[in-house]
Amino acid sequence: MAHRNGSSWPHRWFVSDEPHRFGSGWISGTIGAVLGLAAAGTAVCLAWPEMATMAALRAHWPDWVRPAALAAAAVAFGLGVVSGCLRRRKTLAVIALGSALATFALSALPPREAGTDPAPRGLAIDAFVLNLLAYSAVFVPLERLWPRRADQPTFRPEWWTDFAWFVASAVFVQLTTFLTLAPGQMLAAVTPLALASLPFVLQLALVVVVADVLQYWIHRTCHRVPLLWRFHEVHHSATTMDWLAGSRLHVVDALLTRGLVYAAIALLGFDLRVVAAYLVLVAAQATFVHANVGWRLGWLEPFAVTPRFHHWHHAESPIDVNFAIHLPWLDRLFGTWHLPHATWPERYGLADGRPGPRGFWRQLLLLRR
Repeated sequence: MAHRNGSSWPHRWFVSDEPHRFGSGWISGTIGAVLGLAAAGTAVCLAWPEMATMAALRAHWPDWVRPAALAAAAVAFGLGVVSGCLRRRKTLAVIALGSALATFALSALPPREAGTDPAPRGLAIDAFVLNLLAYSAVFVPLERLWPRRADQPTFRPEWWTDFAWFVASAVFVQLTTFLTLAPGQMLAAVTPLALASLPFVLQLALVVVVADVLQYWIHRTCHRVPLLWRFHEVHHSATTMDWLAGSRLHVVDALLTRGLVYAAIALLGFDLRVVAAYLVLVAAQATFVHANVGWRLGWLEPFAVTPRFHHWHHAESPIDVNFAIHLPWLDRLFGTWHLPHATWPERYGLADGRPGPRGFWRQLLLLRR
């Protein structure tokens, strides 16, 4: 399968012209692969809790985590066998079977108790497991049932690159969170403001407005300043839009935006519970607006950023439009709004079809061919 920006060996493992319908082995293989990876990740967390988990999540693990991981591995193994029998390309079956067997092997290790020190020590594989289960359960069915482009496969070209960004953003979340929050925590210690006394809903509405005004101008600046654009163009190099494409975000780009936004929120003295609610909201919306979902949300478009609105931001042409993350009226106010009636972009990526860096490592290191 050709692609105008090339392909890689992981792409050849996943991309196939085989059908996705029930009885083709795709559904069983995909569910089996997701469950198997989640089970194997959970087994790693149980085997090496201090090196592989976040203390904040670890404190809330239920007692049934281990049997649940084993049950998921057993289901994954069975689904992997079914997919392997039905599908010509065995990649999903191999992932399901291999991760299930890895789970059984790791579960044979003696359990280890984690310390109580809340300081970050390593990876956050438990965060990856939760993200994998939640996003796959929501967005894969949405994109298969109500696709914007019905001919676009789930495992499309460059899927592997975006999945690598998805994994990296989850497992290194302890480091990136520390770097993001550090400036804001220093400001919070000296701020004379205290908006935390306001009602929760009002605080959340104010956080959305404050965050999006800042994000709008930071985002627009990243398009204008060449040094910042080098990092931000990684995100715009995606030529296919789906929920996973939103994960393609260079760490410098992410830290710049999130660090400045959180610093402002901290300076204003919002309740930490409100900030946590906003973080959940922005993560869910950022994923949704990249999704390959063709819902007609015309009634919502004047008030909130929708997939169609944000897809135009990623279009090859026009460029430098629709910078808002939550509130499209900011683009109307500042003259960057673009939303032709009932139409979607035909092509995505950098202007004039220019290829950006291809592959996770080239994008991380900003290397071009």
